[in-house]
Amino acid sequence: MAERDINKQAEQTSDAKSFVKFGNKENGKGGYNFSFRFNFFYIYLLVAGFLAFMYFKGGDSAVSRTIDYSEFQTLAKEGYFEQVNVNPRNVEATGKLAKDPTEVNPNLGQLYNDSQKQGGKLTVNTVIPSGDRFAQEVNEWKNAENSQCKDLDVKYEKDDFWHDILINFGPLILMILLMYFFFFRGFSKIGAGGPGGIFNVGRSKASIYEGDNKMQVTFKDVAGLSEAKQEVQEIVEFLKNPKRYTDLGGKIPKGALLVGPPGTGKTLLAKAVAGEANVPFFSMSGSDFVEMFVGVGASRVRDLFRQAKEKAPCIIFIDEIDAVGRARTSRNMTGGNDERENTLNQLLTEMDGFGTNSGVIILAATNRADILDKALLRAGRFDRQIHVDLPELKDRIEIFKVHLRPLKLAKDLDISKLARQTPGFSGADIANVCNEAALIAARYDKKTVDASDFNNAVDRIIGGLEKKSKIMTQEEKKSIAVHEAGHATISWHLKYGSPLVKVTIVPRGKALGAAWYMPEERQITVKEAMLDELCSLLGGRAAEELFIGSISSGAANDLERVTKQAYAMVAYYGMSDKLPNVCYYDSTGQDYGFTKPYSDERARTIDEEVSAMIAQQYQRAKEILTQYAEGHASLTQRLMEREVIFTDDVQEIFGPRQWASRTEELLEDEETITEAEPTENKTDEPA
Repeated sequence: MAERDINKQAEQTSDAKSFVKFGNKENGKGGYNFSFRFNFFYIYLLVAGFLAFMYFKGGDSAVSRTIDYSEFQTLAKEGYFEQVNVNPRNVEATGKLAKDPTEVNPNLGQLYNDSQKQGGKLTVNTVIPSGDRFAQEVNEWKNAENSQCKDLDVKYEKDDFWHDILINFGPLILMILLMYFFFFRGFSKIGAGGPGGIFNVGRSKASIYEGDNKMQVTFKDVAGLSEAKQEVQEIVEFLKNPKRYTDLGGKIPKGALLVGPPGTGKTLLAKAVAGEANVPFFSMSGSDFVEMFVGVGASRVRDLFRQAKEKAPCIIFIDEIDAVGRARTSRNMTGGNDERENTLNQLLTEMDGFGTNSGVIILAATNRADILDKALLRAGRFDRQIHVDLPELKDRIEIFKVHLRPLKLAKDLDISKLARQTPGFSGADIANVCNEAALIAARYDKKTVDASDFNNAVDRIIGGLEKKSKIMTQEEKKSIAVHEAGHATISWHLKYGSPLVKVTIVPRGKALGAAWYMPEERQITVKEAMLDELCSLLGGRAAEELFIGSISSGAANDLERVTKQAYAMVAYYGMSDKLPNVCYYDSTGQDYGFTKPYSDERARTIDEEVSAMIAQQYQRAKEILTQYAEGHASLTQRLMEREVIFTDDVQEIFGPRQWASRTEELLEDEETITEAEPTENKTDEPA
């Protein structure tokens, strides 16, 4: 039974992949509907067949020679031909030689002998006066006395109309068919604008959501982004009730640009605007305007705005607009008639105030607003820039609530702790964490997803896969344990050190060990907090030098982060004693070109300040480790035994931390405010 099902499935798969489908009975009437799908393989087969026909149609003779009619008559009279074919239409005669004609024509005799050696036959061609005249002469030769050609077989070809049409007009017909399939059929399936082929290449590729296919996403489906939602709420109100604004003489912004890192919900927010306003929604990517043909991008822009005007009020959403809106430059290596610039110019024209885009609102999203053309960002085109930043702690809690709904969670799961463990995560990253946690729980046959699964998911996303099979010597293992214990010890005793989550010496990704922290949520960072971070990062190298007596390459990543942060403190934040209140950072993103904004003497001063700052914090790290050497040794030994230790283990060795977590204080303040709110507001949870 199973084998028959497998065979049946294989037959269905084979039928699905075939080019011609047979046997679809239609409405039970006994007829069959044959559906044919175009493929260029048929054209290749047709060309090969035509070439083969043209090659083999000439007969099986190996050698052919054209002679005069008088020589042909002589050969025919003396019986050298076994068969003669006459074409009255072309006034031609072809004869196959049956014996050696050396006595009559030595040259033909030599060719005849050569063809015999190759296994072929020699044929001779000539031009006859006419078909009737040749037939009369053949009868005279056969009826003459002592005739040597009485057995001559003469065949007269009949006029074949279709054969002549195929020979004369076949190549032209084949060329027309090729052009038809290539331009009218082929391009319609190779991204030339849908049905209609190349003549539809300039049509817009925008996806339209309206009517039964209207956008179903609303603001309830967007977690967090409270400030961004407030910005676009005016656009929704104008689309719903434009008279409210026009009566006062106001004008709604024609365009809004959503700017932010990847995965923060820019596209989702644009869809929610269309869903809330219940208007047609045109969605298109910036790369859809770019095409290899000249003028296609500008044509698609015109067609997009033409369709939008017909369905106004509506929303046009252009995702990744930097693909077409990149800033123009005078140093254009591709010439002045660049296709991308033509597309951008047409987009600027359509968005300009001269157009009648009443009721057409443009939303666009990009990760790189700094490279957009300034003409695109001026008032009257994109009037507003809405920054969609990475979610804060409160927003991450809301996002977690959305993505945790379909999961079977453990009762003791703390969502606020998950949000604190994922600083800098976007909405897409949080969705990935939730899905990865569910997969990890299923891998161990758990009934619910608990906190350990989420911790492993965060570790998996940040650090990579665990590599427990990686072979390390006992000396290497001890070096890694001393290094990671140094980070944990110093971070535990610093005021601005991030709260520790766990320390592991299990290799993960490219790292041989790691210490996981719960970073604080800060809007601004003071100099002391940055110095504490430098000291904590240098703790691993300092521990190696103090307790092993030699340093290793395991601190490469730590030293890279230390150098970058120290340079930023000196050159960007003005936190140096010798260079106070000086910033060499260019926030416009255009940099300084090939010139530095400071002299060589100032560069030497910056290097000296960076080196001094790092040396000072390295000495501070060694002093802290010397003070808590016993605790560090206990932490190292526990790491060697368990490979993974948590906050409770560190607290058991060093005692509780002296400084409370600022993030926990913020959460307590928010809970106090929430409890003070009226009861009816507590039931309306953010989606």
